[in-house]
Amino acid sequence: MARNTVADQLVEILREVGVERVYGVVGDSLNPVVDGIRRRRGIEWTQVRHEESGAFAASAEAQVTGRLAVCAGSCGPGNLHLINGLYDAHRSMAPVLAIASHIPTSEIGTGYFQETHPDRLFVECSHYCEMVTDPEQLARVTRIAIQHAVGRGGVAVIILPGDVAGLAASKQPVGHALVTERPKVRPGPDELARLAELLNDASRVTLFCGRGTQGAHDLVMRLAERVKAPVGHALRGKEWIQYDNPFDVGMSGLLGYGACYEAMHEAELLVLLGTDFPYPAFLPDGVRIVQVDHRAEQLGRRAPLALGVWGSVSETIEQVLPMVAEKHDRTFLDNALRKHAAALERVVGAYTQDVEHHLPIHPEYAASVLDEEASDDAVFTVDTGMCNVWAARYLSPNGRRRLLGSFSHGSMANAVPQAIGAALAQPGRQVVAMAGDGGFSMLLGELLTLVAADLPVKVVLFNNSSLGMVKLEMLVAGLPEHGTATQHTDYAAIARAAGAHGVRVERPTDLRAALREAFDRPGPAVVDVVTDPNALSMPPRITAEQVSGFALSMGRTVLAGGVGRMIQLARSNLRNIPRP
Repeated sequence: MARNTVADQLVEILREVGVERVYGVVGDSLNPVVDGIRRRRGIEWTQVRHEESGAFAASAEAQVTGRLAVCAGSCGPGNLHLINGLYDAHRSMAPVLAIASHIPTSEIGTGYFQETHPDRLFVECSHYCEMVTDPEQLARVTRIAIQHAVGRGGVAVIILPGDVAGLAASKQPVGHALVTERPKVRPGPDELARLAELLNDASRVTLFCGRGTQGAHDLVMRLAERVKAPVGHALRGKEWIQYDNPFDVGMSGLLGYGACYEAMHEAELLVLLGTDFPYPAFLPDGVRIVQVDHRAEQLGRRAPLALGVWGSVSETIEQVLPMVAEKHDRTFLDNALRKHAAALERVVGAYTQDVEHHLPIHPEYAASVLDEEASDDAVFTVDTGMCNVWAARYLSPNGRRRLLGSFSHGSMANAVPQAIGAALAQPGRQVVAMAGDGGFSMLLGELLTLVAADLPVKVVLFNNSSLGMVKLEMLVAGLPEHGTATQHTDYAAIARAAGAHGVRVERPTDLRAALREAFDRPGPAVVDVVTDPNALSMPPRITAEQVSGFALSMGRTVLAGGVGRMIQLARSNLRNIPRP
């Protein structure tokens, strides 16, 4: 394709780095870019119903592929709608490029129709945000933006006024070597020597793992075996570290379970691996802490450190293992495994007893059946709120499944838009949106996107006619519940009216068959599961200090109502404890 306009040049550069689609909503100032996409083979315009959804979809595509993804919004309100999804992408370290078109350059600063200041608006949710006002800028600014997004992990924004997009393109060459993936970071020898010293000197070591352990599962297991350490995880570390883990003690944080909290607090040395765990209240006092992270700015943000190691988790462990002596005393590890199994045994009955007769359906039971029926390589996208709880406790990772959510930004309505991006990026792979009725209704228009694109996304809707997590927050804070109830809505009927398969499930005995039918059908489906709005187990005791927000005791004990197939892993690990 001949490069005629600035917009054409932009599209050509995107294709050069492998971008296959741009998510957005068309609009006048964006028209030159959309037209450039129309005329360029190998890249397509993916219409969503709300620009926020486009940003969520791009973020999901970037996370499942590891490659740059792109979204766009027209001037003023159009690109303003991108912001929430871009915040989520940025905090998820998803390499996303946003194209924010702008009003005519001659009108900037005059209070023109739809005028905003995108050069200011997007600064906080991006690594790079610059405006193109001259065709000579376009190629260089685009390359710089791409390298920020890919190289640093997160969002970059190009602001492009509509009149500039339609100008004749610069004649400078487009071809240019660009960053396509992030390298691993190797710590310095002094840091490695100090890390080895701390590991060798400590008699009780606990490893706590986050998203940064992606690709490092086997190395983490080797380190845990070497130092006889319990291994816990944050929510974003679940998919990378929980499976095939004979040292597993569960999860800490707001939705934590098992013995992870105790293992962290009873350790002599706590090693944080690839996690920017955001809750200092869950981190121990009086325990030496080491943090390993490939982003130096995250070291020590949450707690004072005995050592901060700037390095990738896999590279750090690989380098330090030869320097770490084998420990032989398993007492601390085995006690943690016993506490973990006992904790899970106490709560497992909550979703196994009398479930076939309980109405409305236990959401725990619905999540456990979904876990059993979904594919072994499914991509789950999870709404913020109670769906986070059920996903954390019932979805079983295996090294092939993916789990995406707004885990750092905590936005509602992310599940279906993220499912759109995942399904388009990896056609043929099962994609399940685990949605709450609050989030699903907030961006309900994206059901039409699923139908229009004939995407085989299966929405499993936990419909309790309530904003369940907000209700829980109010109860814990001692406030009367108010404004959390929503009207009873038959979303399966809405799905059928929109052209998707829709089935409403009100009895537990009908659930498994409904899921199987939805999974077997081509195209989009909504399984509307009517769940119990009162499935909110409260802690037995709350202190004054623990009332504020999601405080310590609540996070440790709240929602103690089953743990799915994780109990099987805990029991198996107990059997592996050497007998005296």
